[in-house]
Amino acid sequence: MKSVCLKYSLSFCLSLFAILVSTSAHSKPLTFADYAALPATSMVVTSPSGNRIAYRQTAKGKDNLIVIDINKGNIISAVAIDAVDPDHIYFIDDQRLMLRASQNRRLYGYKGMHDISVAYSFNLENGKFHQVLTAGQGTYSGQSRLGNIVGVSADHKYAYMPAWESTTNYALYKVNLTKRRTPRVYKHGTSDTADFFVGDNGEVLARERYNNDSNNHQLEALIDDEWVVIFKEEAEIRHVDFVGVTPDKKSLVMKRHNDEYGRWAYHTITLKDGTISKAIFSRKDRDVENVLSDINRVVYGVKYSGFKPSYEFFNKDLNNLMEGINKDIPGASLTIADYTPDWSTIILLMQGEGSSGKYIRYKNGKLDLLADARPNIKSEHVNPVQVVNYKARDGLNIPALLTTPLGKSLDNLPTIMLPHGGPESYDTIGFDWLAQYFASQGYLVVQPQFRGSDGFGSEHLEKGRGEWGRKMQDDLTDAINLLVKEKITDPKRVCIVGASYGGYAALAGVAFTPEIYKCAISINGVSDIPQMLKKDRRKLGKYHWVVSYWDRVISNGNLEEDHLEKISPINSVKNITAPVLLIHGEHDLVVSFDQSDDMFDEMEDEDKDVTFVELAKGTHYLSNPENRVKALEAIDKFIKKNL
Repeated sequence: MKSVCLKYSLSFCLSLFAILVSTSAHSKPLTFADYAALPATSMVVTSPSGNRIAYRQTAKGKDNLIVIDINKGNIISAVAIDAVDPDHIYFIDDQRLMLRASQNRRLYGYKGMHDISVAYSFNLENGKFHQVLTAGQGTYSGQSRLGNIVGVSADHKYAYMPAWESTTNYALYKVNLTKRRTPRVYKHGTSDTADFFVGDNGEVLARERYNNDSNNHQLEALIDDEWVVIFKEEAEIRHVDFVGVTPDKKSLVMKRHNDEYGRWAYHTITLKDGTISKAIFSRKDRDVENVLSDINRVVYGVKYSGFKPSYEFFNKDLNNLMEGINKDIPGASLTIADYTPDWSTIILLMQGEGSSGKYIRYKNGKLDLLADARPNIKSEHVNPVQVVNYKARDGLNIPALLTTPLGKSLDNLPTIMLPHGGPESYDTIGFDWLAQYFASQGYLVVQPQFRGSDGFGSEHLEKGRGEWGRKMQDDLTDAINLLVKEKITDPKRVCIVGASYGGYAALAGVAFTPEIYKCAISINGVSDIPQMLKKDRRKLGKYHWVVSYWDRVISNGNLEEDHLEKISPINSVKNITAPVLLIHGEHDLVVSFDQSDDMFDEMEDEDKDVTFVELAKGTHYLSNPENRVKALEAIDKFIKKNL
């Protein structure tokens, strides 16, 4: 980095660094627990004035929210947040923070575990938390989405939050942020309302609706206190996203596919009459992935997809600023983590290029280092990641990431195939703790962005429709075959590992191509597709868009009666010759625990080599640090035994 700590004296910079991070003077050999550990510093955010910074500190079994005065270098607040376990932190103003969390717990009167999203207000003056919206307190008791804030009042005393007021009405509430009060309904909705949009003073601008039975998707503007439909289409799966408001509050921001490029692009739709603009932000080689907006969802610019993030803003000065920062830190992957409303202060997370994650602050033309995300993992421990491309057997270009063991030449290496989850997601250049662990053990790690992956255009995505266990799996096989042909991979030492859809791909790999893989690890993976779809239909209803989504992605109208059975690994256990490790969280609400439990039983019945690790209270994302360590410990033992 060119200019670290330029604004301050060196002594101040070192003292600030000491507040944020505790590091050892000399690097030491790492254990699997170092890789499995959650980042010691995460969720770094700035106050609107830029004078305060807050972050989550996770170390030595403790989980704290730390707030510091960035000018004085002193800690304002340090409070335990173990019970909250937030997944997002942001400032309302310099005296108050919001913490949004997803909690896996029971709902009174309802069976089983549920993922509950909640929001907490934290007052820096008195050091107290309170949950701002609670099921059953002025709202319907049997609901789980309680953490979404769509706007804040100008005086920062109230938040506008959608929630169910009854089983038939999704409404917008006005919620007190300063003290615990029973919220009141601010604007009534309907049973199919999905979202609300508000203006500067809390005035309701629009609401989005989607009906799962009729597939009717519409946007209604509030004009002269009447709801007026300004957008309407019939779609089994929504392919238009309304994601924010323009600064003048006269239009909403929408994402939809650009017909010219086949990429997600940024448009606006006027609230007056529903006129949709031409693509404002659009690139031939990138999708608009999300927007950069403030607490009231006013949009400043966009983030584009890609192995490294890139940004574009309405303000040309911001475009020039980001271009300059990227030049100052060449080769790094820079993600915008937070910013002040005037963009005079920007918090960036730097990854790649030998970094396990560093938080950097831009302020008034200067860059300074705030904290290491993983202080135990030094630059000399980080294995290099490179982008490669290869041709699948049908000629489709497949981008991929290769993580190479430090100090190893690309010569006959033992290899880990690591397909991502989703499957409509993609890998990025950053610190992938699992890939880095494998590389630290001397394995080459390959992460193909197989057909069906998001982020590479609609054609690449659509080619994955109906190809679970088929061409999507062939793309993985083709990568291994090419690496073997180039004598980069040792064909006798290849293991496939994945989580979620990646777990399905791991099981499909050893079930459908047993000659390729010597072992497989499935983390929270799918083994029985008909059973998964049956549970979704029972839980959501057969007309729900999620059910339509899975039907399109997995079967794509395939006419073979037994198509889903054929592509389910549980029905091909007899073909499996390699050892298999199954890992699954007991409270996984995305992929049922039964998917691994049933696979384990089936493999045991066939006298196959299988190990099952059950994670107590484990969720789909291995978010519990103890469970991550337990999982990686089992992986470490399994890999060393079988590869």
